[in-house]
Amino acid sequence: MAIFLDENSKVIVQGMTGSEGMKHTQRMLASGTSIVGGVNPRKAGTTVEFDGGTTVPVFGTVAEAMKETGANVSVIFVPPAFAKSAVVEAIDAAIPLAVVITEGIAVKDSAEFYAYSRTKGTTRIVGPNCPGLISPGKSNAGIIPANIAGAGRIGLVSKSGTLTYQMMYELREFGFSSAVGIGGDPIIGTTHIDCLEAFEKDPETDAIVMIGEIGGDAEERAAAYIKEHVTKPVVGYVAGFTAPEGKTMGHAGAIVSGSAGTAAAKQEALEAAGVKVGKTPSATADLMREIMRSLKG
Repeated sequence: MAIFLDENSKVIVQGMTGSEGMKHTQRMLASGTSIVGGVNPRKAGTTVEFDGGTTVPVFGTVAEAMKETGANVSVIFVPPAFAKSAVVEAIDAAIPLAVVITEGIAVKDSAEFYAYSRTKGTTRIVGPNCPGLISPGKSNAGIIPANIAGAGRIGLVSKSGTLTYQMMYELREFGFSSAVGIGGDPIIGTTHIDCLEAFEKDPETDAIVMIGEIGGDAEERAAAYIKEHVTKPVVGYVAGFTAPEGKTMGHAGAIVSGSAGTAAAKQEALEAAGVKVGKTPSATADLMREIMRSLKG
């Protein structure tokens, strides 16, 4: 099992023929992802050859690509100015999963396409400004390096791309059912809670790592959800323990106001819900190692 993405996922890439799209399509193919098409209205009807002997057709629209290939996932590498229309096109085609890698999309655009996806109710959005998601050994939709960890029974949900990679590498001896980088923008499609719910239901996920960061209240809301609904062990890390108060850090969503949104407040909320919180990513990985060893024992 895996969440949102598995060996049956058929992936198209919007923006495949651009430099980022080409580079990461090659990497996704190398990691075993079934990539069935690209989308670029100006290059419809052409094909692209990738290393390893894979030929990928290019379609004019998402709807056409889905009709011809049975695609059920789109990974979007479209520049920020055009990203909204690309996501709206994916939603209009009712693709089940749209993974928006693009960084720097205007918050207004993200708000609009997210609201639109909710009114339609057919497309799950992951991102924007995210590394995507991977179910090791099954499929990889985005830019997560496939060689840092194999399949296993840990679920990972993270706001930070870099910390997704670090946590996967640190826990590679155990491996992952799925790892989802949800992105750090103020408005994102799939939340910590969405992933927690899916991991809780997944029979092949035994324990969950949740990585948050300062700013907003997503981690506090996740803590409340864990307390009520999650029976599996969860460990957490909140990026930004050393951040100066009142300063916006890195991600657009990491804005602290008063005591709400601080790392300490988030840690407190998570610990009150029974989540063990590490002070560093490595300490968090150690907490998960203890849990996995106790589950094996």
